[in-house]
Amino acid sequence: MTAPKVWSGNDLSQEELMLKDECILLDLDDKVIGHANKYESHIFCKSRPRAKLHRAFSVFLFDEQGRLLLQQRAATKITFPNVWTNTCCSHPLYGYSPQEVDTPEDLASGKVPGVKHAAQRKLLHELGINPNEVPVSGFKFLTRLHYWAADVVTHGQQSPFGEHEIDYILFTRAKVQCNPNPEEVSDYKYVTLEELKLMMANTKLLWSPWFRMIVERFLEPWWEDLNATLNTDTHVDVNNIHRFDCTEEHLGGAGKAGGPWLSTPETATPDGDLWLKAVKENNGEAPTDSKEMKPLLVKQNDQWTIADEEIER
Repeated sequence: MTAPKVWSGNDLSQEELMLKDECILLDLDDKVIGHANKYESHIFCKSRPRAKLHRAFSVFLFDEQGRLLLQQRAATKITFPNVWTNTCCSHPLYGYSPQEVDTPEDLASGKVPGVKHAAQRKLLHELGINPNEVPVSGFKFLTRLHYWAADVVTHGQQSPFGEHEIDYILFTRAKVQCNPNPEEVSDYKYVTLEELKLMMANTKLLWSPWFRMIVERFLEPWWEDLNATLNTDTHVDVNNIHRFDCTEEHLGGAGKAGGPWLSTPETATPDGDLWLKAVKENNGEAPTDSKEMKPLLVKQNDQWTIADEEIER
């Protein structure tokens, strides 16, 4: 793979970032198989019902009082706008400097410097947090979560967007100053665990599917044991990938993605996903003849759809 010209991504619109940022494509076991821009990595369609599996990270930043910093994604975000979520959720990218593509050795050590550099970059971009306030050495990698979700709550049942990620979970504790980028973040707040539970019980608020999965399955024991979580390896798991299908409200989309798929080891195979099956059939590499779907996107009345496509058999 030939790296594109190194660039920072500063001062770019959502549209430009979706076109220029190159996500790291993966096989089912988190092996790097190629790269693709954010549009092509996130488009749910008939030939790729769950888009292209790619690497992501989720930062949970706590203040000195042990409160978690939440953000509400801006209304201008193309995928999952207006949802409340953890401090920062984004993607390590191909072609950036410092390098953001972690190797198997990086993962085995638990250091994952690429993901941590990406987290530092996006905390600055989204929340205006100075990198000196969140040094790479201050992030603690915990585990990986493989999930998928169609963005049908925002864009309707024919939504052409969604997430399909292996998400690296990062914890950190720091005293920071926030200066949110309005293109990325519409609101933010610090919460205790009890305050978060009350917020999530409010049916008027939207929440990201990945954050809800983490809260329901992992967050409470990590948070209640925060000192040990940050300073020991008690909760670190470099060997396993926890796999979950989305909840019913995030099924469907333009590719009519359904489940169960990831819920059991017997069904969680590449054959259960058209893109990953194509990767397997291409000797474990991203197919180079994959059709671009961005030209088929249509936006009307602030909702995105995708024109019908012919699937080659």
